Amino acid sequence: MDPATGPQEKYHLITRNLQEVLGEDKLMAILKERELKIYWGTATTGKPHVAYFVPMSKIADFLKAGCEVTILFADLHAYLDNMKAPWELLELRTRYYENVIKAMLESIGVPLEKLKFVQGTDYQLSKEYTLDVYRLSSVVTQHDAKKAGAEVVKQVEHPLLSGLLYPGLQALDEEYLKVDAQFGGVDQRKIFTFAEKYLPSLGYAKRIHLMNPMVPGLTGSKMSSSEEDSKIDLLDRKEDVKKKLRKAFCEPGNVENNGVLSFIKHVLFPLKSEFVVLREEKWGGNKTYTDYEALEKDFAEQVVHPGDLKNSVEVALNKLLDPIREKFNSPELKKLTQAAYPKAKPAEKHTKNSEPENTVVPSQLDMRVGKVISVEKHPDADSLYVEKIDVGEPEPRTVVSGLVQFVPREQLQDRLVVLLCNMKPKAMRGVESKGMVLCASSLGEPRQVELLEPPAGCCAGERVYVEGYEDGDPEDELKPKKKVFEKLQADFRVSEDCVAQWKQRNFLTKLGTVSCKSLKGGSIG
Repeated sequence: MDPATGPQEKYHLITRNLQEVLGEDKLMAILKERELKIYWGTATTGKPHVAYFVPMSKIADFLKAGCEVTILFADLHAYLDNMKAPWELLELRTRYYENVIKAMLESIGVPLEKLKFVQGTDYQLSKEYTLDVYRLSSVVTQHDAKKAGAEVVKQVEHPLLSGLLYPGLQALDEEYLKVDAQFGGVDQRKIFTFAEKYLPSLGYAKRIHLMNPMVPGLTGSKMSSSEEDSKIDLLDRKEDVKKKLRKAFCEPGNVENNGVLSFIKHVLFPLKSEFVVLREEKWGGNKTYTDYEALEKDFAEQVVHPGDLKNSVEVALNKLLDPIREKFNSPELKKLTQAAYPKAKPAEKHTKNSEPENTVVPSQLDMRVGKVISVEKHPDADSLYVEKIDVGEPEPRTVVSGLVQFVPREQLQDRLVVLLCNMKPKAMRGVESKGMVLCASSLGEPRQVELLEPPAGCCAGERVYVEGYEDGDPEDELKPKKKVFEKLQADFRVSEDCVAQWKQRNFLTKLGTVSCKSLKGGSIG
């Protein structure tokens, strides 16, 4: 790992592939005088997956630029975020994170001796830190605390006070870790600007903030620990890696929301400064790219086939994962993994298999965020629209909806909607419909209809689920005779806050609640 020398070269390494930098002038001024002190924190919640290679590769850049890098295992944050990590598992999960993050860094050639590892509770329970939490809480408004955590802290209808403390603790970490800068994903931006606003009110310096883009997962949405097909676990077997990559969204010529290309750009290229597309001789043989833009251009022009791209990523990714799998094959780390992430007992999990026979549960529904690509009037029915809706699959779905008299065509175009995707395809006046756009309806007359709205920032294909039923597998296709949707729909309602619910449990995506504009108490269908 050859270190950079001059301030300009260091600045380039520190900022390459970032989406945004807050405090560029201060960054350059520090680099002209000394090495930058920076930290990256990770809350010890779900199992880290391959997307964690994205910040790891930036940490490699920071070290090449001579930075002093601290990695924070934010165990207290994991508990405060709606208790994503139960108190009794905090220590075990922190140990798991420390082992797996170190294994990832070693697999990409980062020398661990140049890094400082810190556990949040080592200093966040001290008298001084606790007093600063109280001092901060005396100047921060509830509005600002909630707004700061909106993209990071789990959003629920009745939030706990702990979630409001979360942004303040992350701001204070900058002071207590004695750093110049904090690094994170752009989803942390509101917490970063919160820190810039409030740390000076306690007499502490405003820090620099470096933000990675949110890299799409394999489905084209954000890679998530709760979406099994969206992420590849660091300990997945080679056959599982192959299976998940085969299902990955990688449409020929499409470079938007392409998780396979994004992984090459943000992980594989920075590590090796090249990427080899493996091909049979009859398709032109192997081709080595030393410039990502050239690879993206060839893919956009369909010179590179998605199958060859996936196969090449599979080979490169398994080279990164092999040493991690080997390390975690030891009896000690196998035991730690099982203890930190115990499998839920069947009775505790809401799945279609753990409920009494004939009971239907929301996880049987395949509900996804869809983006309306086009809207046309049905050629043979004045009350029907024929829409093309992107739900993260290679081709958009054709959907027929009876919304003409309720939603103007221009309001549907390019709109994010919630689509029920596993209904049996049905011919509607000669056009086969492969899904149903979910809407809220008023109970009285005249009838009013409003589209269900996913949270802003969602991507086509993201899963929509009911709170508490995140883990179940949807049916491949709902059987009309079993009336699964109809039975569940009987308990669909819009809350007084206009949030879509089933038995008072919210419809959610990973970015928050699904809602409608104004139809409080309405039905959903």
